[in-house]
Amino acid sequence: MTSPSRSHGLICGDLEPGSRNLITDVSGVSVGHHTVIEGNLRTGFTAVWPHQGNLFREKLPAAVEVINGFGKSAGLMQVEELGTLESPILLTNTFGVGTGVNALVRRELAENPEIDRSAGTVNTLVMECNDGYLSDINALALSEDDAFSALKTASDNFGQGSVGAGTGTSCFGFKGGIGSASRVFDLDGSAYTLGALVQSNFGRAGDLVLPDGRRPSPEAARQTEERGSVIIVLAMDVPLESRQLKRVAKRAAAGLARLGAYYGNGSGDVALAFSTAQRLAHFQESDFVALDVLKEDRIDVLFKAATETTQEAVLNSMIASPAMTGRSGNHRPSLADWLAANR
Repeated sequence: MTSPSRSHGLICGDLEPGSRNLITDVSGVSVGHHTVIEGNLRTGFTAVWPHQGNLFREKLPAAVEVINGFGKSAGLMQVEELGTLESPILLTNTFGVGTGVNALVRRELAENPEIDRSAGTVNTLVMECNDGYLSDINALALSEDDAFSALKTASDNFGQGSVGAGTGTSCFGFKGGIGSASRVFDLDGSAYTLGALVQSNFGRAGDLVLPDGRRPSPEAARQTEERGSVIIVLAMDVPLESRQLKRVAKRAAAGLARLGAYYGNGSGDVALAFSTAQRLAHFQESDFVALDVLKEDRIDVLFKAATETTQEAVLNSMIASPAMTGRSGNHRPSLADWLAANR
């Protein structure tokens, strides 16, 4: 599939993309959105399902890299400590995190009534960006039903740009959004896939660097500091343990840097990585778990894939987003319009 960035001749790296060039090229992963555009609201939820089974009972190895910690996400601490993922992932606006947590807890309790009775509590994961420039974030408009809608509509084909949690976001002075990309590579004679999904809301106007070296300058006034956030979700089907996944998550920052970001003081930049290759049973009788693990000196191809997919996913999030006017008449131009005018 030709991505928004590739349709403009913008190629990030030289690894081959997957068939959809989406995070859902990793088998079992699905993504859904709930978008709210009404009055002064430009916001929503984006849901990522890491696999189609019961995530509480069949956890996945996971890790988080906090590139810059100016953020209000929920659930990252336990992922960092235990190295596992046990719920779907929700992305939303900063003040929607609590609502997202409540929705995920209700969903997990409905599927797993033993939670906090005989099986301990559940760690739900919600991450955020502040979309307050284009949306009235103080309205606290998102509901649990909105989160359920994003979860229920998840599929292997999904929209990019101004949808879901990316509806009201901004990036390098342009309209930001939700973007995705994937890469396929060979290990031991078999094909493996790494995919990225981003919620882009970061970068100073005028700092963006395209893969061909051009530096688009939006009409908006140049910011004096980098503020905002970016959430990066990396999925892969390579057998890795949490320490290795954290190493891969760190390389998402290289993709941001290629675009001209420097992770400013007021930017909440978070990368979450998980592997679908092996599931970890919540209820297990034995004391030990046998896992396959990638040989460490073969990990460079994953570092490269994480860098390339993050870079391309951010560009896709911007190019797929049309210009938008939101709260108080605030406006963000479209990178696609700039590219069309500067061929």
